[in-house]
Amino acid sequence: MSPSLRQMRAFVALAKTGSFTLAAEYLHVTQSALSGLIKELEQVLGVRVVERSTRKTQLSELGRELYPLFDKMIQDLDGAMLDIANRKALKKGMVRIAAPQMMSCTLLPEVIAAYRLAHPEVQVQLVDCPVEHVSGRVFSGEVDFGIGPERDPTAEIAAQLLFEMPFVLVFPNQHPLQQKARVTWADVNDYPFIALQGQFTERLLRDMHIAFRDLSLKPYNEVTFMTTALAMVSARLGITACLPYAEPMVKLYGLQMRLLHEPELTRRFFVYTKTARSPSPAAESFIAFLVKFVETHEWNVTVPPPA
Repeated sequence: MSPSLRQMRAFVALAKTGSFTLAAEYLHVTQSALSGLIKELEQVLGVRVVERSTRKTQLSELGRELYPLFDKMIQDLDGAMLDIANRKALKKGMVRIAAPQMMSCTLLPEVIAAYRLAHPEVQVQLVDCPVEHVSGRVFSGEVDFGIGPERDPTAEIAAQLLFEMPFVLVFPNQHPLQQKARVTWADVNDYPFIALQGQFTERLLRDMHIAFRDLSLKPYNEVTFMTTALAMVSARLGITACLPYAEPMVKLYGLQMRLLHEPELTRRFFVYTKTARSPSPAAESFIAFLVKFVETHEWNVTVPPPA
């Protein structure tokens, strides 16, 4: 049988104060209750830890050896409990997020800045990476959660819908498409189209084929990152398609953005977490904040009248 926490606290308080009266006051218990806890501790250990006399109370030789051990155990436990309480109250903690490059330089910095105003003690660490690596970082435990487009489901990764957005076409100022009040996917093939490598273009082509079997898309160039595609569009090397959340970067390059029609294709983005791992209070808080931020944020895709 091991000593209880209450017994150890009583012993440590008595050792620190050297008085049953002061120790009882410190622990907010009666003196008789404190004396009972010390007797229980001695019964559990089978030895005396306190030498009692009419003039003073002092620790036995074994009591002097146990005092620093019990004191450290209690301090470590109290420190751990305080740490848990602070994390639950979001007074400390860390959130690690994996997200594709474009989202990492548009939407997420805005969310992180707004979250830090509400919870300045929580550290948010953003890991920007190719979209194909998001799930892997979640699975390895390198991050608390990831954000990315829809992927084939797996038993190890749970997915929570974050948003669904339509595709928009991006082109430079004074481009012929600027004269059109309505831009369609058929218009895209009239100009060099800069696409993203991998599943982005593969899924886009598949969705287009499902909606319009006679509609095809022939990328002029395929790059790894959307920022590269936007830079090429800015250099008037072609046009590209992205999602409205990229609006800050589109504006930074001074480009135009229009909704794409016929067909009106959309992309769904999800929050990905590891099924075998419960998120920390800070991670749960950030995910809830992110969902609310997206729900209340407006991405305006304006269509100015032809010049």
